[in-house]
Amino acid sequence: MNILLDTHILIWALNGDSRLPEKARELILDENNTVYYSSISIWEISIKHALHPDNVTFTGKELAGFCREAGFLPVEMREKHVFALETITRQKGAPSHHDPFDRMLIAQAKAENISFITHDSMLPYYEEKCIIPV
Repeated sequence: MNILLDTHILIWALNGDSRLPEKARELILDENNTVYYSSISIWEISIKHALHPDNVTFTGKELAGFCREAGFLPVEMREKHVFALETITRQKGAPSHHDPFDRMLIAQAKAENISFITHDSMLPYYEEKCIIPV
């Protein structure tokens, strides 16, 4: 299976953080799976590091290097991902969700037919079969 890691799952996996859910750990370590990280996550961390360097202590460039060292493969932002963004749906009555990075990652996973691994409780409200909540 091809899996794309949400930004927080990506960071937890790279840091060996105890917050990484066991199901995510199993999917990442399964040698039959190919693990991807997104240029969107690199962009997100670059912005967060610039705004809050005391909280996000590494740069986007450093994160990309950690991903490559771990053997994760990049998924670059492409035009078809932008178009897929226009097709993602959300359940009626779902709580508001205003994180554009999450929506871009979902659209990217959908367009690439990659399973998107997330621990964000807001994302299962999107009606997209690519989302795997852990």
